[in-house]
Amino acid sequence: MATRLVHVVIDATDPPGLARFWSAALGWEVGAEEPGEVAAVWPRGYDYPDPGALPLVFAGVPEPKTGKNRVHIDLASESVAHQAAEVDRLLGLGAARADIGQDGVPWAVLADPEGNEFCVLDPRPVYAGTGPVAAVVADCADPVSLARFWSEAAGWTVHERGEVFASLRSPSGAGPYLEFLRVPGAKALKNRLHLDVMPYPGAGQRAEVERLAEHGARPADVGQGEVPWVVLADPEGNEFCVLAPG
Repeated sequence: MATRLVHVVIDATDPPGLARFWSAALGWEVGAEEPGEVAAVWPRGYDYPDPGALPLVFAGVPEPKTGKNRVHIDLASESVAHQAAEVDRLLGLGAARADIGQDGVPWAVLADPEGNEFCVLDPRPVYAGTGPVAAVVADCADPVSLARFWSEAAGWTVHERGEVFASLRSPSGAGPYLEFLRVPGAKALKNRLHLDVMPYPGAGQRAEVERLAEHGARPADVGQGEVPWVVLADPEGNEFCVLAPG
């Protein structure tokens, strides 16, 4: 069997507030909300789970963000004028400009109201038709190796691979990309953005956890206690959750 990528989870000190920002930023709706604990946004009319979009789930945590995130979201644009207009619109919604040493690049780096970096990309044909989210991007040491692991975990196929960059996309050819970018420095803190994968109906959660362990995953403890999901780390230490089948 296999697992499939179903969510991007973002730690937040104010989940409903951050969900409202991202709902407005993406033109999506707030699909679920538990005050102070968790909130989620997805496209209007979304039929969960569908690789045409990755819902954003905001999970309540007490600690604020510190340091640059190793996982971030890239937003698509249709033209240079659209990119500029989107940056202005997002700043008006509560985003701020962010400096991560990106001098001279054609994309704009912003941060959401809790400081999570994201990019508004220059127009690129490869992202035509992805929807507002072009890609979820992870910093890493070995893009090809990590893409190989996540192809197994997400159920997505390799679209591009190289020494400093690799990308995956759903076999359906719809929705955003999952990308891996070589950057210096090792992971030091728990990621504030992580991915959730889910076995297909009829598959066993434990069997899928064991299968992913054979591909390089290992157990991870983020203080989760007794929960119905299993927390693992990928071969570079990035936490992710294996949900119950659904």
